[in-house]
Amino acid sequence: MSLMVICHQLRSADNLGAIARLMANFSLSQLVLSDPVTHDFRGAEKLAVGAEAVLRDVAVAASLPEALSRCVYAVGTTSRAVEKCLTPEVAMARLFEHAARGPVALVLGGEKRGLSDDELSHCHDVLAIPTSATQPSMNISQAAAVLFYLWSRAAGAPAPAPSEEGARGQTLQALEARLHAALDAVGWVNKQAPQHALRELTRSLVQGKLTQREAEMWLSALEHVRRVAAKPATS
Repeated sequence: MSLMVICHQLRSADNLGAIARLMANFSLSQLVLSDPVTHDFRGAEKLAVGAEAVLRDVAVAASLPEALSRCVYAVGTTSRAVEKCLTPEVAMARLFEHAARGPVALVLGGEKRGLSDDELSHCHDVLAIPTSATQPSMNISQAAAVLFYLWSRAAGAPAPAPSEEGARGQTLQALEARLHAALDAVGWVNKQAPQHALRELTRSLVQGKLTQREAEMWLSALEHVRRVAAKPATS
């Protein structure tokens, strides 16, 4: 079972190097920088001792949706109070469970502000590491150390039985857009907060372990709904 680590809008070369080294500590190799602020890979090398391969193979994505395009399940991190926030232990267990369906990702936010609500909405679940009120925030590399360790514990359990390929992030993004178009055509979409409701519906499909084949069927069905709804009424 493998885990993709996505760092969104990472600013510090030191944090990049520290995260790469931590990944090597726990046998993780897939690092993606989403919309990075720093490209100082040379500067990261001084802290990435023994993790040269992680830095060599790092991928860069222009946006978080692009970084998640192949993932069937992703958990974002936050230090804020967020509804339905998971504990780190539960989040790692879910990542491991979904890994039987395809690529999964842990998304770490940038140092300046972490992940926004909009960015978290691209993840299927959200986790927070409980900390003292005296100092509630953690450095991104410190949080990574905690979570990578817990992943290694979860991944040490017996592997879940292989299952049919899960719906990929790119397909789910297309499904959300088509769902919006179909529901808008029949007048269901709440004009005040359309994305919130739509993402709740999409997330429910992910939690139900939607397969890639099922997602493609949904895409076809929703396009048919949109076309029928768009037809002018006949007298």
